[in-house]
Amino acid sequence: MENKLIQNNIDLDVKYHPEIKGLQIINGKNNFPISWLNKQGYCEYSLYLEHFEGISTAPTQAMLTGSKEHEKLEDKFKETATPSTFDDACELSREKEILSREMYVVDVENGIRGYIDEIWMTPTQIVIIDDKPGNRAYASTIHQVLAYCLAFKNMVGDDKRKIIGALRERGTDNIFWSEEFDEKNEKRILFLLDRMQGLFEGTKPFIPTKNPNKCRKCRYQSYCEHKAV
Repeated sequence: MENKLIQNNIDLDVKYHPEIKGLQIINGKNNFPISWLNKQGYCEYSLYLEHFEGISTAPTQAMLTGSKEHEKLEDKFKETATPSTFDDACELSREKEILSREMYVVDVENGIRGYIDEIWMTPTQIVIIDDKPGNRAYASTIHQVLAYCLAFKNMVGDDKRKIIGALRERGTDNIFWSEEFDEKNEKRILFLLDRMQGLFEGTKPFIPTKNPNKCRKCRYQSYCEHKAV
């Protein structure tokens, strides 16, 4: 595969939400980082505490380790990657296989944005990979990669190539989950994104987890009034 450092220069009207930390308003619509879907799947109320109440906590050791490993992979990739625009990379990938990392995607209509850990673009299919610690596919991690697939699909427009979402064990070649981004998976993630927009707009309540194991590991447990015991 040919390594391409894809640079997306997207002209958007971006503002920061006046009350919700980390939420942007892009072209008049609330837009959130796709990584928030992992928090939502773990416990919606922790999402509320961090981004609505603005509570900050120290990063966990797992978070620090993950950031360092991401940085190492990115630095190694850049050693052989050549710059490309998004459109040029998509066009070139119809003839040859391309690999890119940390590629920015944004879906204004559905209110999501983020950086794809790794993407393989080939003449027959697109494989979108999200690296995770461990090798278990949780609903929250599946939702993240489905959101990346949706954003990519809406950016490329009329492209008939099959899109595959995949989860890979960080630091290895072990892809432990993959599925085609078909109509069923598109409906699945759109349903969740509608709920997320409802949380931001105040039309839907934040539901705390009832799992005491999650509460014990949560960085926000000392601030939470809904701790499961």
